Amino acid sequence: MAPAFAHAGAHTPAGAPEAPGAPWPGYPVAYQPVEADRFTRMVLRLHARAPRWAVPLAALGCVGLGIAYALISDPTRSDPDAAPTCLLKLTTGLDCPGCGGTRALWYVLHGDLPAAARHHFLFVFALPFLAWLFVAWAGNRAFGWKLPEVQFSPKVIGVFLAAWGVFSVVRNLPWAPFTSLYV
Repeated sequence: MAPAFAHAGAHTPAGAPEAPGAPWPGYPVAYQPVEADRFTRMVLRLHARAPRWAVPLAALGCVGLGIAYALISDPTRSDPDAAPTCLLKLTTGLDCPGCGGTRALWYVLHGDLPAAARHHFLFVFALPFLAWLFVAWAGNRAFGWKLPEVQFSPKVIGVFLAAWGVFSVVRNLPWAPFTSLYV
């Protein structure tokens, strides 16, 4: 008598019926989908009932919390002997790819773009694009606005990430003029 199921390498004998929904032809076992747990069902119910503007509002709240943190903490006035909050800088002494981003945000919020660019040039460069991408997405999602969305090709994204990688390495070089990029 043949077993009711077969392992992945087995084939169904010729003429044997296949299970409906079998993963591939010749494999008689079809796995039943796993039933969602209570928490997942609750999240899906909340998502189905949520208004269109809930997700953009939540994202805006997260951005607002980041801005509030930068304004309240005033990263430009930290003590000279304060331990760095960046784990990479704490363990290696090197500036990470995001080092200076909070200070750059603080300076942007206070209208000092040269100082912001001094702390993290790529953040200042990317900020208008990120802001427009958010406004276009949130406007479409919450209000149905059809704002033109910026479409970046994979090549453009790759060039930006490569430039960010080069910037991250160059800002850690111990020779002039690269020492001016220390933050």
